[in-house]
Amino acid sequence: MSTAAQPSPAPTSRTSRVGKRPIVVPKGVNVNLSGRHIEVQGPKGKLGRDLPDQVQVKREADVLSVHSSAPGRDAARLQGLARALVFNMVYGVSEGYSITLDLVGTGYRAEVKGQTLTMQLGLSHLAVVPLPATVTAVVPPDSKGTRIELSSPDKEALGQVVATARAKRPPEPYGGKGVRMRGEQLRRKAGKAGKKAG
Repeated sequence: MSTAAQPSPAPTSRTSRVGKRPIVVPKGVNVNLSGRHIEVQGPKGKLGRDLPDQVQVKREADVLSVHSSAPGRDAARLQGLARALVFNMVYGVSEGYSITLDLVGTGYRAEVKGQTLTMQLGLSHLAVVPLPATVTAVVPPDSKGTRIELSSPDKEALGQVVATARAKRPPEPYGGKGVRMRGEQLRRKAGKAGKKAG
């Protein structure tokens, strides 16, 4: 009796534990869905982007749900990614994101003119960071130029500005001088003085 090879079953789509969570649209936020494109507008600004292929966002009343038609594990990955992107947009235009940078070092100063952030970081040249239209930077007068308050509805754009500014003078592990985020924990090293003291 011959046994013919049975065809393997078609892979079924999986769901993501995070991706299947509904997103509640707050009051004052408008969401416009057009195919893969989503636009979100709220008190903090307006954002738009194209979502990954094989991802659909559905709206029922004030609740958004994310679904993926990709096969196998790709469905969960895309669903989770798209859900995070949409949630960040909704939260960004309603509440906004903010990060504070501290300039630690003698003579370190920052200045904002228009959409350009300029920093004196003890280098032979000024460190210049262009700011996207969605990112706002303020140097409070009482900080004497050593604190930069950044805010934006766009989490990705804000994170990129912070990374660019920090890369101009990363905090060094001995004295802690450099550009660092408020509350950032640094791995400090004792250095030669610490070895002698020990």
